[in-house]
Amino acid sequence: MKEQTIFELIHNMDKFTNNLIVQWNKTFNEELGISHVLVLAHLKEYGKSRPSDLAKTLGLTPATLTHLSEKLVLKKLAIRVIDESDRRIIYLQITNKGVDTVHRANQEGHALRRTLFEKLTDDEKQQLAEIYEKLNGLQ
Repeated sequence: MKEQTIFELIHNMDKFTNNLIVQWNKTFNEELGISHVLVLAHLKEYGKSRPSDLAKTLGLTPATLTHLSEKLVLKKLAIRVIDESDRRIIYLQITNKGVDTVHRANQEGHALRRTLFEKLTDDEKQQLAEIYEKLNGLQ
């Protein structure tokens, strides 16, 4: 097997990722990107969080998180909560509408994953997940 150059590897990964994002946007018609859903999912799982902590945990810049949170608040998927003991501290908290959105996003995501990865065996899917985790330094 011919070894791919780094550029071919990046191109193939980008091509697949871009297709995945395009398919996601067609499937989940909520005018929300993947990063919005990641923020909501984090808030759902861990509760209210300071935007700076969210940005660090999700690997986003503070400016990006500010932009994302503006849209989430505008769409009433999250609210800003002022800390009772220190009014300078503001948290982002998911709303019931946000929880419903995460639930629907997960359902749509499972269906999309089944469709896009149907060519792979269960073992290959597991290997792929482990490879990405390893490359991202999570293993």
